[in-house]
Amino acid sequence: MSTTLPMFPLNTVLFPGVVVPLHVFEERYRALVHRLLRVPEPADRLFGSVAIREGYEVGDHGAQSLFRVGCRMQLTEVSSHADGSFDIVAVGRDRLRLEELHTSGDFPEGVVTTLDGGAEDASEETVERALATFEAYRAAVTDLRGDPLPGPLPRDSTYLSWTLAAAAPLALPERQSLLECDGAEERLLLVTDLLSHELRAIRVIPSLPATEVARTRWSPN
Repeated sequence: MSTTLPMFPLNTVLFPGVVVPLHVFEERYRALVHRLLRVPEPADRLFGSVAIREGYEVGDHGAQSLFRVGCRMQLTEVSSHADGSFDIVAVGRDRLRLEELHTSGDFPEGVVTTLDGGAEDASEETVERALATFEAYRAAVTDLRGDPLPGPLPRDSTYLSWTLAAAAPLALPERQSLLECDGAEERLLLVTDLLSHELRAIRVIPSLPATEVARTRWSPN
């Protein structure tokens, strides 16, 4: 079933379960925050986010600039500033598919369909291989620039798949592919393959993480 949500396109891919800080300064997105703050129940302060395709601007190219699969986000914290801007924190709830985008109002709105979690949980073999690959990648990157994900990793395959997808500093199309995977098994297999490739590249160029070479760095803004 389709619903209408305020939309906040970003130049990154967001994932369910991930906490994201954002600085809101554009007038249309200030209006979006004001709209959300008028919702009395905090759990219902929801908006959608989809990634902007590289090389596009939403205002110039409209819906064609956006990926279709994104994330439904819940506004959890807001700090307002004298210049009218906001610093907000949002958490990813679940995936969505953008069916239509309307930009004629005070802020963008999308007709969206909420997507389910996809296929069943991943096998234990897939989980163990993903954990081992990430720990090898983590050790290599930590030696160069610090731990990419301080703290322990979850053992639940669905949570693990989202955690590794968010933590892996991959190019935007690769992150989008992870978001669009049909379930934890497919996502963990893909992120394991991508991290293995990154790890091989780091070992070839040990002075520089592969994610710094011809890559689009992940940013929450």
